Amino acid sequence: MLNTYFTVRGDGSEQVIIQKSRFIGYVTRAETEEEAKEFIQQIKKKHHDATHNCSAYMIGEHDQIQKAHDDGEPSGTAGVPILNVLKQKELKDTVVVVTRYFGGIKLGAGGLIRAYSGTTSEALLTTGIVKRQLMRTMKVTADYSLLGKLENELRSSTYTIKKIEYLEHVEIEVYVEEGKEDVFSSWIVDLTSDQASITSGDVSYMEIDVTPDQKGE
Repeated sequence: MLNTYFTVRGDGSEQVIIQKSRFIGYVTRAETEEEAKEFIQQIKKKHHDATHNCSAYMIGEHDQIQKAHDDGEPSGTAGVPILNVLKQKELKDTVVVVTRYFGGIKLGAGGLIRAYSGTTSEALLTTGIVKRQLMRTMKVTADYSLLGKLENELRSSTYTIKKIEYLEHVEIEVYVEEGKEDVFSSWIVDLTSDQASITSGDVSYMEIDVTPDQKGE
């Protein structure tokens, strides 16, 4: 499992008019090629009367599945530009379909490349991008006399409290980045003068919204 990677938040779409042609970009997350193909077919069915339904997807931890389809546009002017946007934005498990209704004005190869890549970028901006960060749940068990200090310090730190349970002792579950468990444990030991017990739990992905600036774009 990757410690971090970028993908889209969910489903989204955006429409762009270029030289009287209508381009509609559709985006979703797909973790398998079957899911990507199913999404593409759904859009093709929805826009069965469109001039083109071009698509691309990138799937897998190491982007091992990459496909691009021009759907009748000149070779390399639609699917590949869509795929290149996904690569530039480092988006995994993402599929995009750009539907085109021809408006009567030919755009030329360069114009098509700009249209499909631009529509893809606009659709991704509307949909939103998230960073999936692999987190481990760490449980801190301590006496109630330490609750105030622990909670205040945790809430002002970079760590995220998952939940607090008020049992015989207070139990605080915290999300900690995978690989940084020892740093967290040492911090808790110092914070409580070694008066708390720390146990390690399951790992799961936490999704954090990302702005274009945060991705350096």
